[in-house]
Amino acid sequence: MRLPPHILVVNGIKVRRPVFLLGAPHSGADLVARALKRSPGFHVTMGRACVSHVLYAFARKPSIGRGPGATRVLRDALAESWQVLRGSCGQCPEPCREAGGVTGLGPCVATNTVTRFGDASPDLLYSAPVLQQAFPDARFVQLIRDGRDVAVDMLADPECLAWFKPVMLSEGTEFPNPFLGVNRDEHVERWKGMPVAGKAALRWRSAVRLSATLRRDLPADQLLTLRYEDLALRPAQAVATLSEFVETRVSKVALYGRRLPKVGAWRTGLRPDDAGLVEKVARQELTRLGYLSS
Repeated sequence: MRLPPHILVVNGIKVRRPVFLLGAPHSGADLVARALKRSPGFHVTMGRACVSHVLYAFARKPSIGRGPGATRVLRDALAESWQVLRGSCGQCPEPCREAGGVTGLGPCVATNTVTRFGDASPDLLYSAPVLQQAFPDARFVQLIRDGRDVAVDMLADPECLAWFKPVMLSEGTEFPNPFLGVNRDEHVERWKGMPVAGKAALRWRSAVRLSATLRRDLPADQLLTLRYEDLALRPAQAVATLSEFVETRVSKVALYGRRLPKVGAWRTGLRPDDAGLVEKVARQELTRLGYLSS
């Protein structure tokens, strides 16, 4: 009998309750992915090209993600990413291999040990509605971090900075554009002339708004929101909460053994003008989330 369309089989294993880690850039999704990758039964991928190409296509042109074939395209990409083959880890970016403790080409897991799948590809957040349709039983963990600290790390990340080049908003760009945080085409010229700290604030602001939408639309048993600050300052409590949510014993060592960027790094990492711009652009969200006094 043919399996229902929402059941995906990878390596002979039915994909049930996959876990997807979401958040603005540098909000801590990679840290949680590191913990899950080292937890019993989990096979978590991060940034495989087959997935990233689809995610960025959906992010830059949202109408593609609303098309009839979007669900199948993303499911197929994830199925390819989750395949456990000889040398498969050689196709993973360095952060994924490092998180899994892989020194060669892999694979990082054995198929007979895998019971759960997950993905923490950068900017997965922008495909969350498609993931909901593709995997109705999925679990989502979204990470929230102070937008000012996020801006510090984004300004030091060449990959993030590459998205802020004026060419990224071309004539074919759709609006509103959550990925870059630009809502209308008449705002394009203003965006092009904005300092990069302001563009980082726009990306963070848009991401946390999407996170708020997910919190409103998804039932509590499918969505967990974690704060980066809790991961950094109270890792045992954060891991206990995560373990209960995903119904798996999550490794604490992955968090304890890693040096995390400091909470409040923006105080020394942002120039006063940049800090003021980030607070101006994202004031409403910073205030709503408790990072800025009203």
